[in-house]
Amino acid sequence: MTDSTPTPPPLPSQPAAQAAAARPGVEVDDTGVPRLVGDVDDIGRGFLSALFDISFTTFITRRLASAFYVVGLIAIAIGFIAAFFGGIIGGIRSLWWNPGGGIALIVSTAIIVPILAFIAVVVLRFVIESVVALIAIAENTERTAQNTVSTPNAQNGQNTQNTPAAPIAQRSEH
Repeated sequence: MTDSTPTPPPLPSQPAAQAAAARPGVEVDDTGVPRLVGDVDDIGRGFLSALFDISFTTFITRRLASAFYVVGLIAIAIGFIAAFFGGIIGGIRSLWWNPGGGIALIVSTAIIVPILAFIAVVVLRFVIESVVALIAIAENTERTAQNTVSTPNAQNGQNTQNTPAAPIAQRSEH
């Protein structure tokens, strides 16, 4: 019978502290893994500075999307409760002087109000997701533009596409 014990992975060539010393400027914890910096690390910090950033270089919409969604759901729930109970109570009141209209109001309230509340939740979610996606596109475009390396010709305003060495009419055909 064969031994099914897996072989352990090889040890690193240098300890974590030595690897951290080789990378100046990068914070490394005791495991040798670089610390998170940027959007993930800054979620709780700088909210007020981002809120009052008059140049709009920092987006707060992604940070507040869940709060907007909860507030929207609460507003829809309040509207649903008011419309549902208002329709049912109005239908019950109208039963005394118009029984057919009262029954129709109760039935239509029981059917239409939940459908409208569901559509409102879907629209709310769609709008918030659209705004968050738009902000994510803007942030990714900005990050891509910052990481794009420009060539010397592009810095001088020259065309950097592959252009022929000589115009077609001046080329000799052999």
